[in-house]
Amino acid sequence: MSQPLAERLRPRTLDEYIGQKHLVGEGAILRKMIDSGRIPSFLLWGPPGVGKTTLAQIIANTLDTPFYTLSAINSGVKDVREVIEQAKKSQFFDTRSPILFIDEIHRFSKSQQDSLLNAVETGVITLIGATTENPSFEVIRPLLSRCQVYVLQSLDKSDLIELAHRAVTQDTILKQRNIELQETNALLRFSGGDARKLLNILDLVINADTSDKVILTDKLVTERLQENPAAYDKGGEMHYDIISAFIKSIRGSDPDAAIYWLARMVAGGEDPKFIARRLVISAAEDIGLANPNALLLANACFDTLQKIGWPEGRIVLAETTIYLATSPKSNSAYMSIDEAIALVNETGNLPVPLHLRNAPTKLMKELDYGKNYKYAHSFKNNFVQQDYVPKEIKGRQFWKPQQNASEIKIVEWLKKLWKDRY
Repeated sequence: MSQPLAERLRPRTLDEYIGQKHLVGEGAILRKMIDSGRIPSFLLWGPPGVGKTTLAQIIANTLDTPFYTLSAINSGVKDVREVIEQAKKSQFFDTRSPILFIDEIHRFSKSQQDSLLNAVETGVITLIGATTENPSFEVIRPLLSRCQVYVLQSLDKSDLIELAHRAVTQDTILKQRNIELQETNALLRFSGGDARKLLNILDLVINADTSDKVILTDKLVTERLQENPAAYDKGGEMHYDIISAFIKSIRGSDPDAAIYWLARMVAGGEDPKFIARRLVISAAEDIGLANPNALLLANACFDTLQKIGWPEGRIVLAETTIYLATSPKSNSAYMSIDEAIALVNETGNLPVPLHLRNAPTKLMKELDYGKNYKYAHSFKNNFVQQDYVPKEIKGRQFWKPQQNASEIKIVEWLKKLWKDRY
């Protein structure tokens, strides 16, 4: 039985590697380190199918160093310790540290991650971890502080088209067939920036056609995938598609759709913490000030899930999902912080007004730090009008309240305090 197309086309050198030019292109940071022959421990964070595992293998091949690999799904502390012992035995004077590649490192428990610390710190191994999850949530702080984090991006249209052409013209099996890429929109749409998914789709569509000439059209790709809905979803690669549908259903106030997508994730073995984190984000981003209790419930859901575990945790997720989906919606907080950050990037570090500065020393008081500051609690309603921003942006409004009962009530209170400002 032949290897899958994605494995046959796996790049062996950086010159064959497609995408991630910001990391491995000419003059980019990882390319420089590889060319120097010395690399630190680091984590590769990005969605599936963007080349995390391939990049680690290329680095090991280029540096000609021992390469050990573990998958966090089926490896324990014992496996980690065994690899570290092998690494120690393979080291000689002035040789490079062996590379230990851990796929899905976010699934490692705290004790498993702890077992890596000493070996990483002392240089017994150079750790390369791959994760689809934010490392700041899933990797323990001591390990994270010893590793650089590099973000890999979904492949863009030109990358994917280049990969598709390489597959039909250079693959040992496909180049023997007469294949024409007449249309690529469906191929790109279904692959969603995932190189492995694109190659799986190509494999499926081409192998299903026994004619002398295979002409790939959008219609052909769509029909083949509808006939084989799971064929291109190897290893749970619809993970991001389904969580996107789940969040958009909550945002769209459709509890039935949200519960359906939750069920798809539960039945598919999705990590419950991954779902709970997305609920917390949705509560802040999509519901926000329209119902501040949503964030409290989402946080309680996350905490409860860790206390009671599975399968009962599915009930907590369902309750929170329905609550968020049926809540009034507002993204005013989300929009306000993005607008404020954009202004900060545009205007730089504007000085803090003197009356708002702290004055812990005599010199600072002599320089008028804190002078003329009005203490709000000394006034009626614990409020007094004064300026709280640099003069350059006085009057700029970032928070734009939306039309829901909660924010309308907030605006009424602010109008009472600030008069015409709101």
